[in-house]
This record gives sequence, C-alpha cells and structure tokens, in this order.
Amino acid sequence: MITIYYPRSFMSERAYIIEVLFGEFLGLVYKTADYEGNDYKIVLENHSILVIRDSFFNRQKEESYLNPENIPTQISYGVNQFIVEDNIPILYGNDEIEINQKGITCGIDLFASAFFMLTRWEEYVIKERDVHNRFPASASLAFQNNFLDRPIVNEYVEMLWNMLVHIGIEQKRKERKFEIILTHDVDHLSYWKGAIRSLQVLGADLLKRRNFPMFLRNIAGLTRVRLGKQHDPYDTFDYIMNLSEEANIKSRFYYMSGGVTKFDNDYRINEPAALNSIKKVKERGHIIGFHPSYNAYNDRVQWQKEKELLEEVLGSSVKEGRQHYLRFEAPITWNIWNDNGMEMDCTVGYADREGFRCGTCYDYTVYDFLKKKALGLKEFPLIVMEGSLYGYQHFSPQKMEEKIMSLVDMTKKYKGNFVYLWHNSSFNTEYWKNIDVVYENTLKNFKSLNL
Repeated sequence: MITIYYPRSFMSERAYIIEVLFGEFLGLVYKTADYEGNDYKIVLENHSILVIRDSFFNRQKEESYLNPENIPTQISYGVNQFIVEDNIPILYGNDEIEINQKGITCGIDLFASAFFMLTRWEEYVIKERDVHNRFPASASLAFQNNFLDRPIVNEYVEMLWNMLVHIGIEQKRKERKFEIILTHDVDHLSYWKGAIRSLQVLGADLLKRRNFPMFLRNIAGLTRVRLGKQHDPYDTFDYIMNLSEEANIKSRFYYMSGGVTKFDNDYRINEPAALNSIKKVKERGHIIGFHPSYNAYNDRVQWQKEKELLEEVLGSSVKEGRQHYLRFEAPITWNIWNDNGMEMDCTVGYADREGFRCGTCYDYTVYDFLKKKALGLKEFPLIVMEGSLYGYQHFSPQKMEEKIMSLVDMTKKYKGNFVYLWHNSSFNTEYWKNIDVVYENTLKNFKSLNL
C-alpha cells in the first residue's frame, strides 16, 4: 500500500486534497500519516519515494490562509517529461524536478495548486462581484493568466500519475469514461404566456426595437400558437428529448418552484403546463432536478421551501440541480445543498465565460474551507452555457460550435464530464432563431461519439 506523509499543519486541508487526487481521481489505495517534515512524502510499495515540495501551507499561520495576499500575483509555466500538455501552470512552487535512484522530488506544489482551484477559496477572499452578486470570470486567476480553458487540476493528476509510474507504482489507476451531462434549466415554460406578456412582446417590437417585420412575424407566430397549429416557442421538451435519445443521452431538466424577483420564473410548478412537461420527461425516462430561485443561493429557508414544494409535486425526492442565474457563494451555497441531502450540483461555471472554473472536468467532493471539513456533496462543474457564448460574448453560430467542440475534445482527452447547459427557452424566438443549428450540430457530434 502507498503511504503518504504530510506535515503537521492544516491537516484537514491536506487530507482532503490527498483524498480527492489519490482516492477520487486516481482510485488508488493508500494510507496517510503526519510527520515532522516540511513536504509531502509519498512512499510506494517498492520503497521508492516521490516528494512534493510544500510551497503554500507550511508558509501560512495556522489561523487562516484565507487572504487575498496568498493568491499568486503571477504564475509561471513548467516543462518536464511528466506533463501531458506543452507546459503546466504553476500556481505554487517552482518547476524544479530532481530524479535520482531513490525517486523524484517535485518543486510544483500540486496539492496546494489543486486545492486552490477545487475549493474556490479564491472567490471568498476576492470581493469583486457583478450586478447579480456573482464572482466574475474576469476576477479569477485562471482568466487573468489565460488558463481558464484548461482543466489544470486534471493536468496535475496526469503529472502526478506519470511520476508515480516512473518510480514503479504497482497499483492500477481507476478506469474513467467520458460522459456528456446535458442539462436544461427550465426558467420559462411559455413565450406567449397570457395577454399581458403577449402585449409586452408585441409592444416592444414596435416601440423599443422599432422592427415592424418582427412585429408581423410575432403576430403570425402568436396566432398559430393560439389556434393550436404550432407549439409555443418555449415548449421544446419533445424536441430536446428526441435529439438526446438519438445521441443516446439522457437530458436533465431542472425546474424552478419559487422566486419573487423579476429574474425568476414566470410559472408555478403545479400549473398545468409545468405538470404536463414533467409528465413527458418522466414518461420518456429523462431526469428531473431542482433549479433554486434567484435569491435562494444564500437563503437556506427559501431554498428548503422550494425544494419541498418541487418534491411534493413530483411525488419523489430530487438529488441534483443547479442554482438560477449561476448565483453561487462558496462555501455557503454548497452547505445549503449538502444539508438538504443533495448529491449533485452543476452550478459552478461562469455566466460570462466558458471553461473550467474549478480547474477540472471531473466531479469531486466539495470542501468547506471555513468549517475545515469535506461535505457529502459532489460538484459537477459547468463547462459551457449557450448564453455565455451568444449572450455575453456575441459569438457567431460557427464560432459557438467550434468553441463548444474544442471544450468537448479537451474533456474527452481526460475522460471527464462535459457538463453542458442549454435552456429549453433558447430556441425558436427572434433572438435565438439562428442559433438552433448550433445545438442540433453539437448533438449530432455527440451522436458520432457513440456514447
């Protein structure tokens, strides 16, 4: 069995990140022990040793490392024989690698670097927020240093494994399988919802957009919907499930069941349209999850009230979902989910940028850095949302498709989870009319992967 020795400080943090990298990601059997040394020492069954220099925790006071001064002001990139990309970002430590008969000494503090990305303590100490009180991509170390589109924690895991192989590890690593996790936040059920909503849309065509042709197209569309000759533009559930089934994927529909702000849903979870769509999803064997409202991300009482209502309507428990508007506050939001028995959160991605906010395409156990303990919740980091590409960055359809597939390829390389968000309401309307093809083409590409 592998024995991993670590210094006698920040023992909870060290034990957590060792378990995630060695246990969850690599699937290795190991035991740990604390010792008087300053670095991590990994001893294999053949007595070879891999030393990982500690360049973070042993430099901190035990009270807390949660200080913006502990975020690197700049990072370097290392090149060595164990990496799988052209270089590897170094958040803590240096690029020195020493190989001798006893084993390897690595100057990159892989543990602290991975801990930084996975726990999101960066977002706790940096106070910058956008208009929705979200930590923006632009404030992150990853964005500022151009590695947001790289799952650097996966790169660290591969480097770690390759060093273990070099010194003769006897165990086999865990087999992983690439997976598409296709999610749909159900923010709205009806585009033409009632007379007031219809008048607002048509009035905006004339008075705000001053677009008479659009006004005529919308009049025609509304008429066809009212006469039952076509579905409401947001009633895309069968369309989505048809494409998913052709690609051998189960779609996950995350429903809202509360909210009182202008940013929340305009339906009630127990109204006929909601019940009918839920019935469709259930009958076809797809998955239903929870989409807590705009203000619920840090409101435990509101969050629980909404979950209970959704479960009452469903007649069953829900175990997964995503926060509305991707509002998230570490570690508060994770604790709310954990304490209410949730197993799978897909919230943690940026609204304004695609990429690897947590530095990984693997699901992993989350950590409360204030209470200094691992939780029972798994984070499945969101990698791309359609609105990030089209709404925030105004990508063309071709550029959207290219970006999505490049992220798919990167995730597939590491046999990770490609968590993809496309709202049921992001089809058919004037705003989205040229973007439908992007979704259809990506689903065709997923089908070609023979999942």
